[in-house]
Amino acid sequence: MKNFIQPGEVVSVVAPRAVASGEGVLVGKIFGLAVHAAESGDAVEIRRRGVATHAKTAAQAWTAGAALYWDNTNFVFTTTASGNTLVGAALASAESPSAEGTVLLDGAIR
Repeated sequence: MKNFIQPGEVVSVVAPRAVASGEGVLVGKIFGLAVHAAESGDAVEIRRRGVATHAKTAAQAWTAGAALYWDNTNFVFTTTASGNTLVGAALASAESPSAEGTVLLDGAIR
């Protein structure tokens, strides 16, 4: 196919802030985890699908399969929908309090 560019699981975007490898990056409706560190305004590759451990809202308990949202103010995953962007689901339960959870990113644009 002549017009195919790439699969799209890892894409390059402009970093909206300084990010470390593994941190969440939200650009418009595109969300992924940074593959490498980047300064604000630099190109950064983000992985849009897959499973990772990441910081979560500590005071929340997660159940496997719960919808997860990206809190772009505190840069953590949360089960709180209001004001946040749906990005995937919890792959495993997580206690409250706990600092990290296992996230399944689905790569969907909503």
